[in-house]
Amino acid sequence: MNSGCFQSGGRRPRRNDARGEATIKIRAFNSDDEEAVIVLWRACDLTRPWNDPKKDIERKLAVQPELFLVGERDGEVVATVMAGYDGHRGWINYLAVRPDLRRSGLGAAIMGEVERRLVARGAPKINLQIRSSNKDVVAFYRQLGYATDDVVSMGKRLVDDEAINR
Repeated sequence: MNSGCFQSGGRRPRRNDARGEATIKIRAFNSDDEEAVIVLWRACDLTRPWNDPKKDIERKLAVQPELFLVGERDGEVVATVMAGYDGHRGWINYLAVRPDLRRSGLGAAIMGEVERRLVARGAPKINLQIRSSNKDVVAFYRQLGYATDDVVSMGKRLVDDEAINR
């Protein structure tokens, strides 16, 4: 996990990459970020017809909005993570890093910050789901210390955003 100071409401971890020193300011999402966040999620192929990103953002802002983080670089949203804590486990969703900035430490930086915030809330463990075909993301999380649990992930759609949008 990265450690650092809070400045101007956001964390500024510095990482060296092939392009020189890159700075990311990590802060809570605000409503002005919505369009840029959705563009980023689409660029990262995270959106699906049954998950309306505007509705997902609206829902998140109603529950633990301080766990919806964005990473800014030069005033542009280049990373996101949406987390939650249910009193038993922390959960991670919508981790995204702009494709041309991947492997520069930005994903690890924003994950380190959200992990810190979940630990501060008392979360003893974090769960997340990855599409099984996404081998690069599995490798990324393994490098951060995550391991495959021997569980079956199941879900039940309670609201069909796709049908609502027709």
